[in-house]
Amino acid sequence: MTDWTHCLRVKGPGVKQLPFDSLYRHGFARVALAVPAIRVADPAYNAEHTLQLARQAAADGAVLTVFPELGLSSYTADDLFHQDALDDAVQAALERVIAESAEIDSVLLVGAPVRAQGRLFNCGIAIDRGRVLGATAKSYLPNYREFYEKRQFAAARESLEDHITIAGQRVPFGTDLLFEASNLDGFVFHMEICEDGWVPVTPSAFAALAGATVLVNLSASNIVVGKADYRRQLCSSHSARFVAAYLYSAAGHGESTTDMAWDGQALVCENGDIVAEGERFTDHPQLVTADLDLRRLSADRLRMTSFADNVHDHRERLTRLRRVPVELPIPAEAVPLRREIPRFPYVPANPAVRNERCAEVHHIQVEGLSTRLAATGSKRVVIGVSGGLDSTLALIVAVKTMDRLGLPRANVLAYTMPGFATSKRTLNDAHQLMRTLGVSAHEIDIRPSATQMLRDLEHPAAEGVPQYDIAYENVQAGERTSHLFRLANQHEAIVIGTGDLSELALGWCTFGVGDHMAHYSVNASVPKTLIKYLIAWTIDTGELGPEAGAVLSSILTTEISPELIPAGDGDEEAPGQSSEATVGPYELQDFHLYFLLRFGYLPSRIAYLAQHAWSDRSRGRWPDLIPVADRHEYDLPTIKHWLAQFLRRFVQTSQFKRSTLPNAPKVGSGGSLSPRGDWRAPSDAVATAWLAELERNVPDR
Repeated sequence: MTDWTHCLRVKGPGVKQLPFDSLYRHGFARVALAVPAIRVADPAYNAEHTLQLARQAAADGAVLTVFPELGLSSYTADDLFHQDALDDAVQAALERVIAESAEIDSVLLVGAPVRAQGRLFNCGIAIDRGRVLGATAKSYLPNYREFYEKRQFAAARESLEDHITIAGQRVPFGTDLLFEASNLDGFVFHMEICEDGWVPVTPSAFAALAGATVLVNLSASNIVVGKADYRRQLCSSHSARFVAAYLYSAAGHGESTTDMAWDGQALVCENGDIVAEGERFTDHPQLVTADLDLRRLSADRLRMTSFADNVHDHRERLTRLRRVPVELPIPAEAVPLRREIPRFPYVPANPAVRNERCAEVHHIQVEGLSTRLAATGSKRVVIGVSGGLDSTLALIVAVKTMDRLGLPRANVLAYTMPGFATSKRTLNDAHQLMRTLGVSAHEIDIRPSATQMLRDLEHPAAEGVPQYDIAYENVQAGERTSHLFRLANQHEAIVIGTGDLSELALGWCTFGVGDHMAHYSVNASVPKTLIKYLIAWTIDTGELGPEAGAVLSSILTTEISPELIPAGDGDEEAPGQSSEATVGPYELQDFHLYFLLRFGYLPSRIAYLAQHAWSDRSRGRWPDLIPVADRHEYDLPTIKHWLAQFLRRFVQTSQFKRSTLPNAPKVGSGGSLSPRGDWRAPSDAVATAWLAELERNVPDR
């Protein structure tokens, strides 16, 4: 018996031999929606235009091309469907399409009326290079308002056999057909016809549970006011509920306008998102293509235990579904990915959406901290303020939490603690920020106590020898944290942690100190790239006033640095140490983190996506906070280098730090690294498998 409890994964031949730059190598599939111009009851004309679009789709690298419902005959033939002349013409047109498809490298899904078993069925027919794979009949025939389909057609349930003959070929027939690719991992498609997608329990629902990832709707939906938006909602919600792609192609120009009008809407949705949409109300044929992300669908289904439970509850019905094997005509040459891959997956490029995201994250952070204060009975918080991004955001959250709870901002006990490498810029920004926010501002110079500890350790730096090792750095970090916890004891307060998701992923934090340990953390699931925009959003709201906005702007443009090693040239104006020089560019490492944590992709696929997103500055949209001069490009060797660093740090060297994280609210669907939440991993794992796959499958240039 087939095991339905997992997402179908078919291992086929040939995929690994594709070029690195081919989207098919990395689990994408190009599909096409074709909306030809037609003539009512003119199958010969309609077949000609169907074949023209089919050839265009194949030339464009699409392995599946979807046409509208009854596209060979026209949907609006009405009682002409019962005329023998039209039936003969449809059969001839269908035979031509099947014969000429032998030279077309795309699986074609065409709509046609089919006479079988003494009945007339409204069918979707799957054709693969001269061979009919199978046919699906429409299940739910609308017979209300402007629709009278029961007058002409029989429903699928009225079929007496599970096979019929089309163009001399005996083929599977029914709504229970899953067309399963043998050479593209996770590509399984299912057809339903128009109204079948509008009923409460659709045929595609069971197909999805049985493993179908590409759900296809051949439609001839007429247009009325508001219907286009409803179709968008319907298709996107189907794709979200079924964790699948949903392809919808509707009849357009040329259908009879005796009593109805037609807009030719074509939609490709994927797990709730509309990834492609055609032009409506055109008088010319159109072809809409989209690159489906099969591995993302597979990854989401794999993690959704409720999806597997739903499969189990319907297993008896699912075992009756039939599988039709198909070897997709995958191009041997490289097919470049056209799909836009966001450079900043944690940061929406659209300003309006980004502002909504920032507001939501801010409210989650404030809600988390305010609830913790109420639960503990604490009315004060202690926080270290460095003049950097993380402590700045944490301080803003602390201030807004006091406002929400009706407590004075002076209950935020803020301390800046300059050390051996603190720059004048960050120290000044820390003081200005504390002053403008109205918190209790303090400065504690940790250099004397840090020097004493270095002396106790017999460290050369205590005597002025410039030995800037890990001990030297962590003595300073430890001194700061020790002060904060003892201050919290003294003032009956809790210590607010400032470390962010990116630093925790990279292990770029000192075990047991402020960027790792606290009584409660607020930034632990907020990535570095988003923190910048949260601060920028705070400036834009104007809630903290113009003075605070000015210092926040200064902080946004300061080099990201732990400020633990003095600048080599003695310059004390700006930070002399760069975090990104050691752990890599945060914008690139956040990209790697998102796709590894959220989906568990192969390193080679992450590198491929990063190359597509980052190798060309002119491709895609940039969030507007990034100046043109700072819009970087990263070639494949650079991506491979930093991805290897990321994998080594994330998988192997830093999990022990994450296993002991304090409480913090999860803010995004991209995941958190809490050992009690999204991420449970062994501290003793090695990164060999990840690094080997990266080295083996990603070229060096």
